[in-house]
Amino acid sequence: MKPFWHNTIQKKTENARRIENRRRMIELLYKKFEEIYGAERFLVKAKQLNALNMINSDNIYQKLTALERIVSGKEDIEISRGSIDERIEAIKERLLDILAEYNLENELKEEIAIRMEQRQQEYIREIKREILSAKKSPDTPETLRKLARLEKMQARSLTKTGLDIVKPGKLNELIGQDNAVRSLVSKIASPYPQHIIIYGPPGVGKTTAARLAFEEARKRADTPFCQDSKFVEVDGTTLRWDPRESTNPLLGSVHDPIYQGAKRSLAEEGIPEPKTGLVTEAHGGILFIDEIGELDPVLQNKLLKVMEDKRVTFESSYYDENNENIPLYIKKLFKEGAPADFILIGATTRSPEAINPAFRSRCAEVFFNPLSRKDIQKIVLNAVRKLNVEIDKELPAIISNYTIEGRTAINLILDAYSFALYEKETSVGTRLFIEKKYLYEALQNRRMTPYNKVDVSERAMVGRVLGLGVKGFLGSIIEIEALAFPAVQKGKGQIFLNETAGSMARDSLFNAGAVVRRLTGKNLNDYDLHVNIVGGGNVDGPSAGIAILLAVISAIEEIPLKQDIAITGEVSIHGRVKPVGGVREKVHAAEQAGIRKVLIPAANENDLNSELKEKAVFISTVDEALKMVLVTERKMSMYIKKREKTG
Repeated sequence: MKPFWHNTIQKKTENARRIENRRRMIELLYKKFEEIYGAERFLVKAKQLNALNMINSDNIYQKLTALERIVSGKEDIEISRGSIDERIEAIKERLLDILAEYNLENELKEEIAIRMEQRQQEYIREIKREILSAKKSPDTPETLRKLARLEKMQARSLTKTGLDIVKPGKLNELIGQDNAVRSLVSKIASPYPQHIIIYGPPGVGKTTAARLAFEEARKRADTPFCQDSKFVEVDGTTLRWDPRESTNPLLGSVHDPIYQGAKRSLAEEGIPEPKTGLVTEAHGGILFIDEIGELDPVLQNKLLKVMEDKRVTFESSYYDENNENIPLYIKKLFKEGAPADFILIGATTRSPEAINPAFRSRCAEVFFNPLSRKDIQKIVLNAVRKLNVEIDKELPAIISNYTIEGRTAINLILDAYSFALYEKETSVGTRLFIEKKYLYEALQNRRMTPYNKVDVSERAMVGRVLGLGVKGFLGSIIEIEALAFPAVQKGKGQIFLNETAGSMARDSLFNAGAVVRRLTGKNLNDYDLHVNIVGGGNVDGPSAGIAILLAVISAIEEIPLKQDIAITGEVSIHGRVKPVGGVREKVHAAEQAGIRKVLIPAANENDLNSELKEKAVFISTVDEALKMVLVTERKMSMYIKKREKTG
């Protein structure tokens, strides 16, 4: 039997052997990783990961932790007393993975070397072909035939279109926009031109005015524009771009050799090629964006950045500034960007509130007016003069009854001209007479109806009044009707209003109840009251309040109202007429409809120019409105007496 201390000695020996084996394994692992990384890189990694001092430590835990940091690339691995064998096994697993990757990489290198050797002769032959092709023309007989066909087509052209002949060629030919044109030119024809947004309805000459204003600015001695300055025009509704920046016709983009394909000479070297956009083409001139409000919001923000920096920058993951094969112009574009110092003119049919506030803060704003009947008639007469024809004297008035757009008016006279020319088979050079029947034929073909369908007459009516509304930059006539019947049971009357009129119309009718009671002493609850906004139009503002009130008073008292007067304004429960928006557009709409007078809140007087004020009557109270719309003074005096009795 062995003594008891013999087992203790044996266990200590086994432990010492196990520790020594572990140390030897760790040393072997160190050597293997040094072979893989290289001695110098191995020490650099150890220093970066704060493991250099632990490498030479006699403490096996420190030595193992240092190796774990180097293998994982993580400095935050702390010295721990965990299982040494498990930690060594994890390092060995990682070593096997690295060796597998290393062997695979070596195999790939060998395969590549073999392939390169096989294709070396092919590359030499390709270079020879390129040298030979450089000395030859890229054209073939087929491509030369196509070139000749294009040149032949370009040598032949049609005569000018009708629109080319009649469109304005000078600023003084722009009708109805004198103040707007003056404002536009003053902001462009200056030593310090401003960015501009032009607001206005369609077909009033915004684009033409911008182009002519630029031509006028170039004539000035102190202008920053030169004869080479361009007027670059683009439509915001059709301008498309790729958010990945693979294409952007407005700002420019980079054609990477893999995706879009740069020039062959660049693609073979893997060189990205920047393509400049319209902002660079407009450098030193004007960039005109029609319908700028329709431009993509993200693209708007990018355009704002370009306007601030006055240049466009380009980026590409394929660009290497140290590549000696990159042409100098590409290096310059990537390093400095492309110049984009231009004046922006944007045109829109949207309201200012719908435009990006950042754009509005950087731009001066110019507002174009809707065209009146007289303006449309002048435009028609100018077109007739340029066409060198004679027309029935009623044609301008008829056209002005069907449209408020100058472009549409010109198209109508051109349609009538074409019908007359076709029927009479007259040569273009002779004097042609355009009769009314040709215009009516053009109107029928276009399926056009009179612009204003409201019946305006001198005959007074009970319970009917003409209000005024506005949407965007166009005013409209709102026909309001009211009927009142005594309630079946007093105090339990009902009010009926068409649903499409909207909540604002209901609020106006609610206010009208208080004012009616104050003026007449009558309670609307004693009546079944029917109020109709003819055509089902939605009243989206309080400006129809005074019109609804007058219709209700007329219906209850059976007093006729004048039908050649229109009115707008918000009414308070105290009978005051409050200011509203869009009065210029509303007066234009009234003029187009043939309305004699327009009642406008007195607080809006400064919103109208002298010409529009001639048609307006300014009111502050419901009493003043009643004096204008009631047929006789006797009726007005009756109201005053009633109000005095009711206090």
